[in-house]
Amino acid sequence: MAALPQLGLRSLTGPLPDTAVLWVAVSELEDPTPFLEGGELVLTTGMRLSPASATGYVSRLVGRGVAGLGFAVGVIHETVPDELLAAARDQGLVLLEVPRPTPFIAVGKAVSRMLAAEWYEDVTRAFQAQRELTRAALTGPGALVTRLARLLGGWALLLDPSGTVQHAEPATAAGRAEALSPELARLRRPPRARSAEAPSASMALSLPGEHIVVQRIGLGGRPRGFLAVGTETPLPHVAHTIVGAAVALLTLQSETPRTGRDLRASLAALLLGRPGDGPAVPRGPVRVLACAGGAPVLDVLESDPAGGRCLALPLDGYIAVIVPDEVSATIESLLAGTGPIGVSDPASGKLAGALRQAGEALAVAVRSGQDVLHHSALPGQGVLGLLDPEPAHAFAGALLAPLREEDLLETVRAYVAANGQGEAAARALGVHRHTLRSRMRKAAEVLGRDPDDPAVRAELWIALAITSSRDDGIGQHGDSHSAAP
Repeated sequence: MAALPQLGLRSLTGPLPDTAVLWVAVSELEDPTPFLEGGELVLTTGMRLSPASATGYVSRLVGRGVAGLGFAVGVIHETVPDELLAAARDQGLVLLEVPRPTPFIAVGKAVSRMLAAEWYEDVTRAFQAQRELTRAALTGPGALVTRLARLLGGWALLLDPSGTVQHAEPATAAGRAEALSPELARLRRPPRARSAEAPSASMALSLPGEHIVVQRIGLGGRPRGFLAVGTETPLPHVAHTIVGAAVALLTLQSETPRTGRDLRASLAALLLGRPGDGPAVPRGPVRVLACAGGAPVLDVLESDPAGGRCLALPLDGYIAVIVPDEVSATIESLLAGTGPIGVSDPASGKLAGALRQAGEALAVAVRSGQDVLHHSALPGQGVLGLLDPEPAHAFAGALLAPLREEDLLETVRAYVAANGQGEAAARALGVHRHTLRSRMRKAAEVLGRDPDDPAVRAELWIALAITSSRDDGIGQHGDSHSAAP
């Protein structure tokens, strides 16, 4: 903070430590700690501060774990009180002098920009790391482990269910496997037998000069293996995301009963967005079944009910099963007892639209308590079959083009899906309602019409549904179109 020349902040307690500032809180209370969570930069003018209360005030802030105290001079106090400065130095609290021309709001905005920049950097790093891990997974689990260790700047171990080392990076890391045996024993226990303090899928260990994270690989009660990583310092949030991506890739490899050649082709096709390229991926037309049943779904599929032509993909919150259209009814009946299922329309080529359809149908099935729900049975789907494909596609393209240009298509899609309810749409997008409101104002401008008008929303719904159908590679009257990879 003190390094920002435009703010003119000055540290009165020496060089600033590497303490992260999580937020800015302005308070004139004698004890603001009940309203703090820790990590804040507290800003005050010292309105209620007296020489006698300075030591206690600092003690409370330190006890709460604040990142520092910014004291505005020239408002109530011409300079920082000596008693406050002495207490801050004695108790190790960072104390910044805020000059009179610098408003507190400017400090808040500066920290907000810093946090946003850090968040963007973390997201970018995690995305790039996931791409690198995906490429490495195409070569094999050993290459993935090697890449993971280098991304984290530490070591990584891939262990089989018994704890035997399968891959180690660097090779000397294999010597740590024996020390991890007691932790693996705890992670092997089935969920109903684990003690309350044992985590369900991972655990973290802090040793002198080393921090270790161990995660289970696999979806069922019996682990398919373990991934352990170690670094000199605790893993930041973005590193945990990277490790999670590695575990997901290793889980996909372990849960898919394929040959090595087919598995690599499936990973390449699926993770590069070309599922039709891999020999292990069912050829079109296919359907996607979004299954909420978890491990029981995989147990059913392991019996090979479709002659090896099904492909199960563990996704966030459910398992997507890609099946040839001609056997989808059989697979539906076999999986019906495992939990709610959403079924897409038939699709060929790119499967992004079919995955979305299955997920939408699953969400409705869960809410309505249905065992199996087809996307075509959702309200309004039958209307699309009445439209002439070419004029319908032209209408949808023209209506949605301005939204695509302004990157507002997904915002409007969520708003229409929520029937114009801003709170629900904001939750679906993971944004603040004010952000959604601002985006919808922009959408209304570029569309030249009001999305709050029911007639306009109906047109937008039809256009979005037509676009989704085209993305699936399906004509409105059931004709299949092979999508380019």
